[in-house]
Amino acid sequence: MAGTDRSAGSGGDGPQPVIILVEPQLGENIGMVARAMLNCGLTELRLVNPREPWPNAKAQAAASGADLVLAQARLFDGTEEAIADLAHVYATTARARDMVKPVLTPRRAGLELRAQAGRGERTGILFGKEAKGLHNDDVAYAQAIIAAPLNPAFSSLNLGMAVLLVAYEWLVAAAANATAEGETAIGKDTRPATGAELSGLFGHLEGELDACGFLRVTEKRPIMIRNLRNIFVRAGLTEQEVRTLRGVIACLVSGPRRKTQ
Repeated sequence: MAGTDRSAGSGGDGPQPVIILVEPQLGENIGMVARAMLNCGLTELRLVNPREPWPNAKAQAAASGADLVLAQARLFDGTEEAIADLAHVYATTARARDMVKPVLTPRRAGLELRAQAGRGERTGILFGKEAKGLHNDDVAYAQAIIAAPLNPAFSSLNLGMAVLLVAYEWLVAAAANATAEGETAIGKDTRPATGAELSGLFGHLEGELDACGFLRVTEKRPIMIRNLRNIFVRAGLTEQEVRTLRGVIACLVSGPRRKTQ
């Protein structure tokens, strides 16, 4: 469908979700993602270790005028760095994962994203490479999974289609009541922990577990770390809770102290 009203925006208040492409392979697909994003009023694109050099002429051609998105796109070496400033992260996947996480439809995710934006919280959505999707280690960073209820016998989407599907639900959620009845905002003295703060907690905990020998079995270490991270990500920790947990770890490591008289 053709036609553009450049005065129109995405509607609603608060920060927009960031679209994060993890290891995208083709410049053309990045361009089609940019086009899909701008169709829905989204402009912040992050690229994690793209296969082709950046900037990319093929991406610009495929974007069909969505140059704003490409011009502002940021490059990152890893997923952890790309989500460091985000309070909520969603992972898109069509495959079953051996992880316990909420699985949301794009429509439900759009409502949640709008509610989080209304509270001023930064959010991001992870999309994997065209051939294989996201790695399990990338999915572990997400609080929830977005999965579209498509034909189970054929649920394959190209990257641009997948982004458009989720971004469209974000767009139309502006007209809906995004806050569930009875939902309460997070306390005024704290906020959701960012990706960087969670990474700091993970590094602190894993370093001490290495030191005490808990992670000594080399072949089991990756899955044990992934399981631990999933526990804390699923909990939806606040910044204050992260600080408390890091204090707990430090206290346990330092050992018991004698009471003063």
